[in-house]
Amino acid sequence: MKCFYHEAQNDHAPRHFFLRGQPAPSPEQPVRAERLKAAIDATGVSLTLLPALAEDALLHARLARVHSQRYLSFLETVVERWRALPNASEVVAPNVHPCGHASFYPRHIIGQTGWHMHDMACPMEEGSYRGIIASATTAQAAAEAVLQGEPVSYALCRPPGHHAGPERGGGFCFLNNSALAATVLRERYERVAIVDVDLHHGNGTQDIFWNRNDVWTGSVHVDPADFYPFYWGAADEIGEGDGKGFNRNVPLPLGASGIEFLQALSRLLSALAEFKPQAIVIALGLDAHKDDPLAGMTLETEDFYRIGQRLAQVKGPKVIVQEGGYPTDSLGDNLAAFLQGFRRG
Repeated sequence: MKCFYHEAQNDHAPRHFFLRGQPAPSPEQPVRAERLKAAIDATGVSLTLLPALAEDALLHARLARVHSQRYLSFLETVVERWRALPNASEVVAPNVHPCGHASFYPRHIIGQTGWHMHDMACPMEEGSYRGIIASATTAQAAAEAVLQGEPVSYALCRPPGHHAGPERGGGFCFLNNSALAATVLRERYERVAIVDVDLHHGNGTQDIFWNRNDVWTGSVHVDPADFYPFYWGAADEIGEGDGKGFNRNVPLPLGASGIEFLQALSRLLSALAEFKPQAIVIALGLDAHKDDPLAGMTLETEDFYRIGQRLAQVKGPKVIVQEGGYPTDSLGDNLAAFLQGFRRG
């Protein structure tokens, strides 16, 4: 297994986000990557540090297959445009969002910020865009390794990506790294699947591939009736048009155990088998652990070993993309358990 990381991800270091109406310290900090890197070292797997960021036309072309051009332009320019406003905060944070049947795209940066950021959990500051691009670069490198013959690769990505849709970010996510990895794999494989085992539903991933039948998407997560992202992730959401039947959600009750999670994963993988994927992206969340600060399930560390084992048994080359999982004493242990289970699966 090859593992990839870009240290420029540290440039994105949001200090706060809004939690239940109050500013709270953001758990999406560089310390996440430090703990995950230490876990990789402990397993004896080598970690490839990617070279300095440079203009990457191929990356931008691939991102344009995942996200709208106006969203990509927004991410690149928003901090500078925001700070040019009179009395603006240093942190980009919207105070208005479209709802109902809103379809008019505003010219003003405040309106665009509300359009492109669907919640208050994706603040941007100086350096954020560089960190966001570094995260996407890491996912691209891991997917390219598989194209070059590596059977399994791991992308240590932060910020995560699975809440980012075609032109909206949210839930700490800006660019959809798992969708990008699938896009790279599609350059060789006709049928690619994304299996999301994060605590939260990957609403952005679902949205990107909603009308497509070349990329199958599936997710095990807490029922959105009681948990973020709230508005997406129900079992009856199966795709539309050409994509009808190519999206599968298995929501679980708030507080679900490891046994319940593994049973749900088995159901999801049975559905996946009907698609006959040629390559798989695993959107790996570690935030279903009982100690995670965003806890919604009660998994133990050994459950991640079993999840890794089960996913390793799915045939085909795989790209593992890091999604959620936030700083606790257990975070590194959870990744190490997953990787060890995967290697022995």
